[in-house]
Amino acid sequence: MKKSVYIEFIVLAAIWGASFLFTRIGALEFGALPTAFVRVLVASLFLLPILLWSGHWNAFKKNAASIMFVGLLNSGIPFALYAYAVLSISTGLSAILNATVPLFGAIVAWVWLKDKPSHSRILGLFIGFVGVALLAGDKASFKPGGTGWAILACLLATSCYAIAASYTKRYLMGVPPMATATGSQIGAALGLALPAVWLWPTQAPSMHAWGAMAIVAIFCTGIAYVLYFRLIEAAGPSRTLTVTFMIPVFAIVYGAIFLGEELTWWMILCGCIIICGTALATGLVKLKAFR
Repeated sequence: MKKSVYIEFIVLAAIWGASFLFTRIGALEFGALPTAFVRVLVASLFLLPILLWSGHWNAFKKNAASIMFVGLLNSGIPFALYAYAVLSISTGLSAILNATVPLFGAIVAWVWLKDKPSHSRILGLFIGFVGVALLAGDKASFKPGGTGWAILACLLATSCYAIAASYTKRYLMGVPPMATATGSQIGAALGLALPAVWLWPTQAPSMHAWGAMAIVAIFCTGIAYVLYFRLIEAAGPSRTLTVTFMIPVFAIVYGAIFLGEELTWWMILCGCIIICGTALATGLVKLKAFR
């Protein structure tokens, strides 16, 4: 790959890693659902001119219902769940759990699309979920003030991502990426509009919170989508997928520097187990003895 591609890869991981930090800042004043709504609404307004300029508006109109449904699964619901989660658990832990997306993706593709994984990938699924169980078992507590529901919210969000990926592969193959990216944000905004208005905070959020939401919407959603699809074209989907492994690194660093979050050796160990399992489950690493 060209040097510029590697640079964009690192930039994308850094931007997506920051999304957990800015989501937490926004959610503290907006609440979970309004945070997700503002994020997708501003991202829609940012991406819409790019979609019109790219000439793919007709492609969006032809597939509007499916694209907007994917938007709820791939943006609206997960963004709300993560906004809820980071109010109770660290942004670093949220990012580590986010790295399980390919694990759930492989399970959904196996069950729904009959994309049976190899023995090496099945081993990866087992290792990955062992890592999740160890991490959740150490952190999760369903007692008052515990973190159990927040961890479950993260895992439900990753499941939504996985279902959306298989749905896209089955029903939206061939649709231009910009049409899917922009249309999905529009669909998510429409789906979250009424709940967000109903749960809108009674006290007006500060400019600090609005600034965080602008950053997470424009940079961590709008610009990140553009970079993501550029990387898919330049490096291919398999290599681009590995960005998932770098996101927790940036998220943990941001959380430690700006929020004073604690990073334990147990989190690092479980995170490494999850990443190793994911690398096997996605086929990025293959074991010859388990073909």
